[in-house]
Amino acid sequence: MTSAMRIDPKKILYLATIIEHGSLKSAAKALDMSQPALTTSMNRLEEELGMRVLERGPTGVVPTATGEVLYCHARLIRDEIGLAARALLSAQGGNPAIIRVGSLPSLASSVMPIALSRWRDIYRERELEVVEVPQIDLLTGLLRREFDFVFGFTECYDLENGLRQRVLFRDKLCVIARAGHPLASERNLQWEVLVTYPWVCPTARRSHVILDAALKKANVAPPEQMTVCGSVTLLKSLVVNGDHLAVLPAHAVRVDLDEGRLCRLDVSDSALDRNIAVFFREGYQLDEPSRELVSLVGSVGQELSNRERERAAIENNAPPENEVTKPEAANLLPAP
Repeated sequence: MTSAMRIDPKKILYLATIIEHGSLKSAAKALDMSQPALTTSMNRLEEELGMRVLERGPTGVVPTATGEVLYCHARLIRDEIGLAARALLSAQGGNPAIIRVGSLPSLASSVMPIALSRWRDIYRERELEVVEVPQIDLLTGLLRREFDFVFGFTECYDLENGLRQRVLFRDKLCVIARAGHPLASERNLQWEVLVTYPWVCPTARRSHVILDAALKKANVAPPEQMTVCGSVTLLKSLVVNGDHLAVLPAHAVRVDLDEGRLCRLDVSDSALDRNIAVFFREGYQLDEPSRELVSLVGSVGQELSNRERERAAIENNAPPENEVTKPEAANLLPAP
């Protein structure tokens, strides 16, 4: 029965609009068609499927279980149509009206707001969409053309084929805990001790790459208690309200550190360094506003990272570490 089922894509796109507007009348207006014509289209869809997709009532319409399933697929179809339109426009040499950018959540709380504010002073009219998602979703989204370019770190989960990158700055991460944590006053902490506490990681569906690398280098098993989330805000709340530990760049938690909600534990490990890069598809050409945004993210990232290195040097009475220079960074992969 399933193999013989024919589904009209246009009708399920209509269905998505109805579900999102909550009524046939509002959906018909949004679709610029008459309500009777839209009702007829839904009746035919239900006849073709042999199932009800909408429950109609005096206050509007709601999807049935079947309608919910179709709605999920309708949204994917609509997204793919939008991506196809953008790809065609790009192939014809045109520039899409909206610049779509992806960013790591740990950059979205510090580096990105400053860079975007400076960019907006120059490009007041250009439309921009910024989405914060974990690294793996940044790269798969870039390959699917959901983003024009993304800002992430240089570990690529073997997705380098079809992508290029240019390193912008070197980020120093730190292990954070709540103020008054049992380890707050300990010096020269080792991973064997750190993993005995619960951890929270700012990623989704994957373990924390930096933490994994540090533990592998130290030959230490992962923490027994691990909470994975995609929100830096939730991560910090978990750390502040319990004994969880986490790894984040210091600039992403600077306000919390200064206000005494969080503290930086005394952990020294070169594995806590990472390169932040811009990623784009092979052959993709950045226009002038995009190049300026990339440049601003790089300069702001360097400013904040250097500032944190200077703070750490003062605290430890040691000379500050040198930032990765642009020539070194540019050699990792060709610049656009």
